[in-house]
Amino acid sequence: MTGRPPDATASADPARRRSRAWLRGTALVPAVSLVTGLAVLGPWVIATRAGWVKPLFLPAPEAILSAFGQAWTGAIDGAPLGLHVRDSLLRVVGAFGLAALMGIPAGLAMGTSRIARGLLDPLIEFYRPLPPLAYLPLMIIWFGIGELSKVLLIVLACFAPVALSTRAGVLSASRDQIHAARALGASRAQVLRHVVIPAAMPEILIGLRIGMGVGWTTLVAAEMVAAQAGLGQLVLNASNFLRTDVVVMGILVIGLFATLFELGLRWLERVLVPWKGQS
Repeated sequence: MTGRPPDATASADPARRRSRAWLRGTALVPAVSLVTGLAVLGPWVIATRAGWVKPLFLPAPEAILSAFGQAWTGAIDGAPLGLHVRDSLLRVVGAFGLAALMGIPAGLAMGTSRIARGLLDPLIEFYRPLPPLAYLPLMIIWFGIGELSKVLLIVLACFAPVALSTRAGVLSASRDQIHAARALGASRAQVLRHVVIPAAMPEILIGLRIGMGVGWTTLVAAEMVAAQAGLGQLVLNASNFLRTDVVVMGILVIGLFATLFELGLRWLERVLVPWKGQS
């Protein structure tokens, strides 16, 4: 019986083909993102250069660059842009850290204890849909107009998604793996550490990403409370004087830092849960 000799091309190294496919996949996303950015920037430049839109409603990119230079030197409100960035970062990062330190244990407790779920779940579900501006007056009345009320407002906004995502991750842990660990003599703490938390880690990281995004969106509301400096305060003051160029510049700076934090959390996700999406 004669058979057709194997084709050398068809029997190429599978790893090489997978590597090429991976490179094509990784190059596709930045290329599409670049095209999307140009598709937004192009009409913006054309519309502002042609005078189709008044600068009050949409300033030109060069006007925003000029506003950035003014903000950098402190020519807008007397405080340099670095000071605004520093204060906003301290508020957001500090509040996010507190929310993570409280939200992850709360989510673990709700996922492993019915009593904790009965205590915490109704409270979290009640205030979670409320916009931060709704309970901002309470923060001011209870804690004054200092930094504490600002940080607590962001903490409350970040806490709910972190806690609920952690609870969902705990509840998604495999029952078979838990029973197998208990059968092998693992204690409750060992099951939690070696089985439940690794299984819940993808959901925990998703909750952290959502919480960080919510924290940045709450920043402007938090800095409405007699803030001396901060990106949200810069944007609010500029809106009072109809400085649309400064408003857009502040929004872009906030978006830049929010994107950097998002990319950092995505990198952390790839490091801590490299198996995610592999099955």
